[in-house]
Amino acid sequence: MVDVNIQTTISPFTQKPICTRPLLSESELDSVIAQSVKAHKSWKKVPLEERIAIARKWLVEFEKIGDVAAEDISLQMGRPIGSCGGEIRGTLWRAGHMIDIAAESLAPIPQTKPEVEGTEKYTVKQPLGVVLVISPWNYPHMCLVNAVVAALIAGNAVILKPAPQTPSPAERWVSTWTSAGLPANVLQVAHVDQERTLGQLLPDPRIDFVSFTGSVAGGRAVQEAANKSKTFKGVVLELGGNDPAYVRSDVNIKYAAEQLVDGVTFNSGQSCAAVERIYVHSSIFDEFVKEYVEFAKQHKLGDPSKSETTLGPVVSVASAARIRKQVSDAVAAGAKLVLDESSFPEAKEGTAMVGPAVLVDVNHSMEIMNEETFGPVVGIMKVENDEEALTLMNDSVYGLTASVWTNPTDQASLNVFNQFVEELECGTVYMNKSDALDPSLPWHGWKQSGRGVSLSSFVYDNLVHFKSVMKKANVPQ
Repeated sequence: MVDVNIQTTISPFTQKPICTRPLLSESELDSVIAQSVKAHKSWKKVPLEERIAIARKWLVEFEKIGDVAAEDISLQMGRPIGSCGGEIRGTLWRAGHMIDIAAESLAPIPQTKPEVEGTEKYTVKQPLGVVLVISPWNYPHMCLVNAVVAALIAGNAVILKPAPQTPSPAERWVSTWTSAGLPANVLQVAHVDQERTLGQLLPDPRIDFVSFTGSVAGGRAVQEAANKSKTFKGVVLELGGNDPAYVRSDVNIKYAAEQLVDGVTFNSGQSCAAVERIYVHSSIFDEFVKEYVEFAKQHKLGDPSKSETTLGPVVSVASAARIRKQVSDAVAAGAKLVLDESSFPEAKEGTAMVGPAVLVDVNHSMEIMNEETFGPVVGIMKVENDEEALTLMNDSVYGLTASVWTNPTDQASLNVFNQFVEELECGTVYMNKSDALDPSLPWHGWKQSGRGVSLSSFVYDNLVHFKSVMKKANVPQ
């Protein structure tokens, strides 16, 4: 008999239970929220420089557990262990930048224009209160940086609601922040099921702000639940993508092919910003596809605990079945597989082991080209010119990232790229790279890829109240 009060995490590779967590009851969750409210009232009074000092100590504490944190990722979500250290380093780098810019981002803003004689004007930034962060399983540490670090430094209390697939990363954040000197209950973990999240946690008026990373359907449910609160609260949604790449005729074909294989298949394609559709100029189409297939074949699909493995399972058998159905539906509609799972003997129906696949003769009537796949497969489509590529790239309900692959030393090519920057309907545009976040740049989606901002100095503005101050000094005495 299944205990509905227990959350069980299943290994994507072995399909066996690997850990359990008790789910909070209604009264326990109420207590967590109350503790956060109380903790915030004292934490916000701690001087900013002291909050920043604790954050810097946390970087040291987190680095100490890097190996264990990498093992968590591999075991719980199935990424090859050889790739997990990159997330730990990326977390440190991303968080370090957010800490470095905190003092400037949270400083009072003097207002000098229009000048009013005898009057001083400025704006101060003060914390919102309790911030709820609903985090995903695919990058369970790096995605926490997106809102948590800035929220804490700004003086907020934070409740982490981690994905059931990866409970340990959020718990390790609490333990390492505590070791760094963060006061009790300023950062807490709440393991709760979907029903309690939507029905109790999100509508609670004591929750002042919500940051959600996940699917479009999940984001819609989060927004609707938050709207049921008696108070208004900010909601940032980091949702899915169906990100395009355009390979121009003047490109270094081998370089583009190798990099795009990584952009499609890293983390088994389980990234909101993974490349999911590629448009290639007709003059180099055949050569590009050949190079792409050769690089993709070099992947070693297998046990994520083995150092030689470069591609692990997707998160679940259900996810694998959905990916395979997208591929088979495209083939039934006329697409051609130029790389299929027969090249990867570890890939088997009924498991979460999915091999890279490449389809050509695709079009936008196929789900593989118009919906998020979240797997190591891609459709590659021939185009005749820049205008056709641009039109197809924008022909999507998503708008997270897009990339253009071209000659960076040719001015005419740079002019074309600048035109794409102007006209692409997405939050981030890359040239000659893909699926990369820089914490100095705001991360946000257009269309159904979400709303609001994380990372960069702009995220601090999400997590504070603005308070305007006007002092008039020239008054009669």
